[in-house]
Amino acid sequence: MTTSFDIEVFVRFAETDAAGHINNTSYFLYLEEARTKFFYEVGIGKTNKPSIINFILASTKCDYVSQAFAGQILKVTTTVTNIGTKSFTVDHVITTDMDQVVARATATLVCFNYAEQRTEPIPDLIRNNLEKNFTKING
Repeated sequence: MTTSFDIEVFVRFAETDAAGHINNTSYFLYLEEARTKFFYEVGIGKTNKPSIINFILASTKCDYVSQAFAGQILKVTTTVTNIGTKSFTVDHVITTDMDQVVARATATLVCFNYAEQRTEPIPDLIRNNLEKNFTKING
């Protein structure tokens, strides 16, 4: 059973700041890329047509642990840590190719009906995929 989803990100020079390390705002782009690719794995947004029901980002937080620089390849690991009725939470860990932790982040995503402008319960198909394949096992 898979308990996490990983992507690699190549750090471009444009994503760094005057100090030469990755700018703090760039990490949120990496996290968004990881979540978007993760969504496809669990069946969210797989079609090209707009969906009435989708997930919106309700909260996100990032703690910076160490520096990273242009030219590095980083790994972003995404793990589901909580599934509620209408939302779920993921933890992200960003590491270097030497397994050094660069940042730790968390995000809460809410199932949202755009036509009615209200939250909805997570569809069973997506909930089952989250539970069976990507939920961190405690213990």
